[in-house]
Amino acid sequence: MTSVTLSQFRSQQSDYIAAAQREPVEITSRGAGRRAVVVSPEFFDRALRALEDQADVRGALEARNEEGRVSHDELMRELDL
Repeated sequence: MTSVTLSQFRSQQSDYIAAAQREPVEITSRGAGRRAVVVSPEFFDRALRALEDQADVRGALEARNEEGRVSHDELMRELDL
């Protein structure tokens, strides 16, 4: 990962945005340390999908462990299907 200061990023913004298409670019600031990370849209989309998938898996596991679950047959009868 490339790491640059905020002032470096400001002075060469287009270069660092181009670099972010290949690898994340970390932007740092003296007093605050790590301030931001610039990534490509493709990287962002993949990361977001992965997080959503993890949330779905956790939700499914929690649902499987709930008490009072209804079987498929019971649901079909309840819905008159």
